[in-house]
Amino acid sequence: MQKILLYYKFTPVKEPELLMLWQKTLCDSLSLKGRIIVSAQGINGTVGGDIENLKAYIKATKQFPGFKDILWKWSDGGHDNFPRMSVKLKKELVAFESYSEIVVDENGVVGGGPHLKPEEVNEMVEKYGDDVVFFDGRNKYEAAVGRFKNTVVPDTRTSRDFISELDSGKYEELKNKKVITYCTGGVRCELLSAMMKKRGFKDVYQIDGGIVKYGEKYGDDGLWEGNLYVFDGRMGMNFSDHAKVIGECVHCKGKTSNYENCLEPSCNQLVLICESCKQDDKKLYHSPVCAAKALTKVSG
Repeated sequence: MQKILLYYKFTPVKEPELLMLWQKTLCDSLSLKGRIIVSAQGINGTVGGDIENLKAYIKATKQFPGFKDILWKWSDGGHDNFPRMSVKLKKELVAFESYSEIVVDENGVVGGGPHLKPEEVNEMVEKYGDDVVFFDGRNKYEAAVGRFKNTVVPDTRTSRDFISELDSGKYEELKNKKVITYCTGGVRCELLSAMMKKRGFKDVYQIDGGIVKYGEKYGDDGLWEGNLYVFDGRMGMNFSDHAKVIGECVHCKGKTSNYENCLEPSCNQLVLICESCKQDDKKLYHSPVCAAKALTKVSG
């Protein structure tokens, strides 16, 4: 039986290069595939493989100083959802380019928003109603196919866009509301909630374990709607057999959660397209510009 394991931990790492090498050796010895980022801030990983090997991976990783209390999240899938095992050393666990303003100590990110368990999220919304606003800590592609009800979706394509968004003045009216930040597994919101608090958002929270843990608790019978976009071969996942489809095909506006890579190799964009429109190759381009490039190559 195979599974996918998601996790992260913010804690100071004195020798991240050695942690990177050890993690790569450990994962290869257990025939795991996936992606792990290591930095002086900690570790962030998604790995797939046989469940017994994943348990062995957990047991070994917990022995590293500061990693004992990692929150491990399980998801359907396996090592075939990843092309290889990648372990990279980076300056930040999440590329917000916020390294200069973020402090990490043995307790995690300093100044981040309090963690809310899934049931506490529902309780807060029930108690305070419209005074509670969800703030999506992912990119617009992810939000297009799944998000919480009453969500503010920033105009972001990558994590690097968040600082300029927060500094733009667009969200001043949220600074006196209760803001619940969320992302796939929680790692992005550790940083985002701290960044927001530094900018005057007074009451900022984050969902403990992210969308994954909320979905485990409530499936599609809570405040979450749609498909959870994931960065592996699955592209997306649902929490039940009655998930609501909220994404819209870019061509016919029909409901869909299906993303395809643009057929133009130089384009790094995704196309949200229904199964019907997908049958027409001409529609598998992100824009007319991409289609024109492809046509030029063929005619040339």
